[in-house]
Amino acid sequence: MFALPAAPLIRWRVLVIAAWAALALLFAPRASHVQEVLALRGGASERTESARATELLKQAFPSPFADYVAIVVRGPVRWTNRRFEVVLDTLKVAAERRPYVSQVISVRSIGESSFVSKDRRTTFLIAALTPEFTSDISKSVVPDLRSTIHDALAHAPEADGFDVKLTGFPALDHDVRTISTEDTERGERRALPLTLVVLVVAFGALVAALLPVVVGVLAITIALGLVTVAAHYVPMSVFVLNITTMVGLGVGIDYSLLMVTRFREELNRGLSPADAAIRTMETAGSAVITSGLTVVVGFSALLTTPLSDTRSVGVGGLLVVLVAVLLATTFLPATFAILGRNIDRPRWLARPLARFHAPTGWERWARWLGHRPWRAVAFGAVAMALLTWPLAQIRLGLPATNWFPPQSESGRGLADLRAMGASGVLQPIRVVVQLPEGESALTAAQLAGLKALTDALRRDSRVREVRGVASIKSGMSTLQLAMYYSDAPAVKAKNPRFFDAYLSADERVTLLDVIPADTLSFAGMMQLARHVRELVHGKLRGLNGAEILVGGFAASNVDTQRALLSRFPETVGLVLGITAIMLFIAFRSLLVPVKAVLLNCLSVGASFGLTVLVFQRGYGGRLFGLEGPTEAIWVVVPVLVFAIVFGLSMDYEVFLLTRVKEVFDKTGRNDFATMEGLSATASTITSAALIMILVFGTFAFARVLAVQFVGFGLAAAVLLDATLIRMVLVPAIMQIAGRWNWWPGVKAKRREKEA
Repeated sequence: MFALPAAPLIRWRVLVIAAWAALALLFAPRASHVQEVLALRGGASERTESARATELLKQAFPSPFADYVAIVVRGPVRWTNRRFEVVLDTLKVAAERRPYVSQVISVRSIGESSFVSKDRRTTFLIAALTPEFTSDISKSVVPDLRSTIHDALAHAPEADGFDVKLTGFPALDHDVRTISTEDTERGERRALPLTLVVLVVAFGALVAALLPVVVGVLAITIALGLVTVAAHYVPMSVFVLNITTMVGLGVGIDYSLLMVTRFREELNRGLSPADAAIRTMETAGSAVITSGLTVVVGFSALLTTPLSDTRSVGVGGLLVVLVAVLLATTFLPATFAILGRNIDRPRWLARPLARFHAPTGWERWARWLGHRPWRAVAFGAVAMALLTWPLAQIRLGLPATNWFPPQSESGRGLADLRAMGASGVLQPIRVVVQLPEGESALTAAQLAGLKALTDALRRDSRVREVRGVASIKSGMSTLQLAMYYSDAPAVKAKNPRFFDAYLSADERVTLLDVIPADTLSFAGMMQLARHVRELVHGKLRGLNGAEILVGGFAASNVDTQRALLSRFPETVGLVLGITAIMLFIAFRSLLVPVKAVLLNCLSVGASFGLTVLVFQRGYGGRLFGLEGPTEAIWVVVPVLVFAIVFGLSMDYEVFLLTRVKEVFDKTGRNDFATMEGLSATASTITSAALIMILVFGTFAFARVLAVQFVGFGLAAAVLLDATLIRMVLVPAIMQIAGRWNWWPGVKAKRREKEA
């Protein structure tokens, strides 16, 4: 087993505590401003097709519509009324004055019917953002633009009764991440009091209960401070806040719970505070280090993923787990040696709570299980199989509902656009065509190819409209289109804004915006993006030698999903393999790691099955604030949940097996060791699991669906792992396996004795 030098650490206990206090004081100011260095937008490390399309747009167009926002305006009168026109002009001028806005298009300048609702009282402006201001993923222009347009509306003449909302993907992305940060702070405030109550009940002492909370808070504070340092070298997503808080509280309190429980046991055996602290480090401390390393393996696997969000979560998780392990194995023992018996204060609290943490109930359960292991295995296996069954119906993709927080300004603006049938304008599939050197998109030959491509895209019933140079005038034949562009400079002079957005200055690069139908869900848009790619990369008439790239929101998510799923088997193999090797080294057993890996996979699969039932299928989804079934699970969720849960679940395996192995080494009786180990650790494991469930479950009620997915998945996995897996299947299988649990370690030990 892994261990730290116990005696020297206890001897210098005052210096150890002082060092941790200094670190906390050093990193606390950094942690309080961590949001300032976190990326508000995700990104991919690989050059995907959608990323290349966006890059080409920014390079080829002087004022590209690569990033843009919509300013939705709802008025008390029709848009043709003078009051409405004044408001639109005021907002347009105010937005155009911002240095990050290259141009603004409105119904007044473009005259398209799709810009106006049926009742003629809602319209929107499109503001294109310049690349130099949107390339920095750690900053957002959204707050400044919102302030600008709201101030402009407040000072506009006769603007009473008008409502303005800023939406579009930069605004939606900003709101998702801002709300996620707020939910993290709210989750901390909700979880900590509940956690303290559970700890008080578990320990029957306030001092003992406070120590794990202190470790959890210190772990989060120092880890977030380290995240601010890491952010100078690698992009760190704002979602690191959620994961670091969840995992920091969970593992910090879990590890501390194990350490405090063992220290009190050693005190009750008559050891002095210093000796009890040393013994705690040698036993529970060793288990904590082993457990922490298994969690680290899961987070390390996330570093190999191609998405900045998941990679940064891996970095944040690594930091907080390492800090939590070091705190639990150094700061806590040093504190134990100073506190001694004072850890049980106030003593009057122990008496009324004694029955809640008495081991007699678990001892009866261990005896029952020891006499009926096959029955327990059958029950546990059937229950896990039933819970895992819905996993066969999982559908990966973008959820149909609640993907963007409906209560945010951008979410409400998007709902207004959907109501007027114009949300597809914000979510086009962008087809970028780059012709060979020296070619022009406005020649007859290239126009014929663009017209054929446009017509092929339009034939799909999921496509509402295709915008581009070949569709500038509806109903034109290929010949009429060639004649229309016979005097290209004159045509471009009449429609400068259109050609600035859809044709490069050298006429070599052109853009086709495929506007999806408003009835299409996000998952349907991803399917459409795949279809468009099949079409443009197939055999097309014309456009010989052209490079055609498909980008946009839906295509970007297709690329993300493909990249993550292609690496997922590698991530799974890495986690399973390294974890199994570590457990083999720690316990010198072949069966222990095989059993642990298989049962952990079972708990992860069952948690995914529950996630499919609640979110994708919608059973009980309204309890979590969902408007309906999501119809799909975001592809990042299985990757994150597997990597995090696999390590966290292994904590309970290590806690249980460490105590079982300890008893077995003393007695040589596997049946007695299994029952003794289960009854001794069951209370600790269930208390730790309850705390984990409270922490993760709090985030299952967050306002951001991505956080809800992860919070629910983690809470479900911990619940199943601490009940059906660790309390039923693991001890039952160990009873059945007998001495084979410890092969070949036991055999090797016997040979050593004989020698």
